[in-house]
Amino acid sequence: MLNVTLRQIEYATATARFGGVTAAAEALNISQPALSVALAQLEQTLGQPLFLRRPGGRITPTAFGRGWLAEAQDQLDALTRLMSGETPAAPVRLACFEDLAATHLAPLLRSLQEKAPDIAIAPEILPFEAISDGLRQARIDLAITWDLGLDASAERSVLQQVAPHAVAAANHPLAAQARRGITLAALSAHPLILADQGPSLAHMRALFTARDLPFTVAHRTATLDLMRSFAANGFGIGLSYTRPAGRRSHDGARLVTLPLLDAGTEPIILARTAGNPLPPPADRIARLIPDFFTPSPDSDQDGDA
Repeated sequence: MLNVTLRQIEYATATARFGGVTAAAEALNISQPALSVALAQLEQTLGQPLFLRRPGGRITPTAFGRGWLAEAQDQLDALTRLMSGETPAAPVRLACFEDLAATHLAPLLRSLQEKAPDIAIAPEILPFEAISDGLRQARIDLAITWDLGLDASAERSVLQQVAPHAVAAANHPLAAQARRGITLAALSAHPLILADQGPSLAHMRALFTARDLPFTVAHRTATLDLMRSFAANGFGIGLSYTRPAGRRSHDGARLVTLPLLDAGTEPIILARTAGNPLPPPADRIARLIPDFFTPSPDSDQDGDA
């Protein structure tokens, strides 16, 4: 355990800075004997002298003392900056739910870089459970996610309300209704493909059970992209809130998007830990993120044909 006190280090560096015990004592507004005793105790602890005592009260640092005192002054300066809040800010830890990341994260980061180039951001792409745990344990500053799986410790603000949609193969019997949209009752007559992602799966099932509609889940896929691929290849109808651009799945198969007319909306939220004040950089990012999100357009956004 260290026997050196911060006061002893301050006295030693002041003695070097002012060139003597008397001048240092006057500058620190303490008695010369008290300062001399503190220096002697410090040197005893270090096992080496920091200063050479010369006739007339003049002292100069020893060879050992020059290096030690310079390092001590650096540490005191760093501690001063630490206590004044002037230390470099850590990167803002921004989490994004995995399905939202592909459509939102990179454009958002580009926008934030343009508006706040001085702030470093450390993005993470995470599933629901990891986002919830990260917020609860304050490992994450901010999270962009659906309002699913979070407990009361998360503070939420709505970024965008999104209606769910179905996706089907281009030759599916329901494809002709792509522009008009379909109801959940019409959708329930067809086998469904749902992404098996924690609370998301239960939420999709609840769309039907809340309306006493029967439904059949033909496939549960690990990711949104796989769900779209299964739908585009005719294995059922996929159901999702996240809507990537493009009318093809990753394997190149064509698909159509069917708006759901009676399923309500679900919010994309910006979540943070309640009662855990954000540092200034994270707070600034939190205020910029809502500007990036705009209401979903009513027109088709699927992109290439």
